[in-house]
Amino acid sequence: ESKYEDISRKMATLESDAARGNERAEGAEKKIMDIEEELKVVGQNLQTLEVGEEKTNLREEKSQEEIMELVYKLKRSEYRGEQADMHIQRLNVRIDQVEEDLLTEKYKIKKISDEVNQTFEIFENMAA
Repeated sequence: ESKYEDISRKMATLESDAARGNERAEGAEKKIMDIEEELKVVGQNLQTLEVGEEKTNLREEKSQEEIMELVYKLKRSEYRGEQADMHIQRLNVRIDQVEEDLLTEKYKIKKISDEVNQTFEIFENMAA
């Protein structure tokens, strides 16, 4: 009978240990399921971030291309501005030359006009 009691106690202890083990196993399984769910959410967040990063990279590349294009246009405009300034300077020099030539021609015309007037006066004095 004592063997029976010993076996019965061992069996009760084993059943109790088994119940605690089952509870711990169920708790561990619950934790595993929670962690798997959390991992799934983290994976989805990571995917979202990767897609966002990809879009951001594309926007950055596009912005860099626009910046390069604008820098090129700016340099081209600056060059054209410099060329226009030089052309204006050349035209101003040409205008000065033409004005000088015009003044010279006016003096020539004035001189010829004065000579013609003197000649008419001489003819008038001779006729008088």
